[in-house]
Amino acid sequence: MTRLRPSTPADGPRVLDIWRRAVDATHHFLTAQDRRDLDAEVAAFLPQAPLDLAVDELDRPIAFMLLDADRLEALFVDPDHHGAGVGRLLVETALRRHPGLLTDVNEQNLLAVGFYEKLGFERIGRSALDGQGRAYPLIHLRHRSA
Repeated sequence: MTRLRPSTPADGPRVLDIWRRAVDATHHFLTAQDRRDLDAEVAAFLPQAPLDLAVDELDRPIAFMLLDADRLEALFVDPDHHGAGVGRLLVETALRRHPGLLTDVNEQNLLAVGFYEKLGFERIGRSALDGQGRAYPLIHLRHRSA
């Protein structure tokens, strides 16, 4: 049974592993160099970030999200748990806190775009570059409850 809890410093290595496995499974559009650069950036902050974790019955993290006020900054699910409702559980939890939730998704990540749209997010804009200035377009989304 999946439950949610806040992250602790001890969760850092597992969270980073989830991020790496999820990116490898879903972000095929990244160049090898950009993937390495992103890994270094994420490894520098993610293990200490205040995350909401979805954990299994053994309290092992299987997914996480990072909220910053009304923005969902990150949502990553271990690929072994894709399609099991874990991402939905995290998003629904975020929506209870922030009904007008905002997020960005890589335009090339078609599964993620479809996931958010299925959950009621609407496109409100597009950027040609990602947050680090790389040529990976972002779709800006807002939940329709806003």
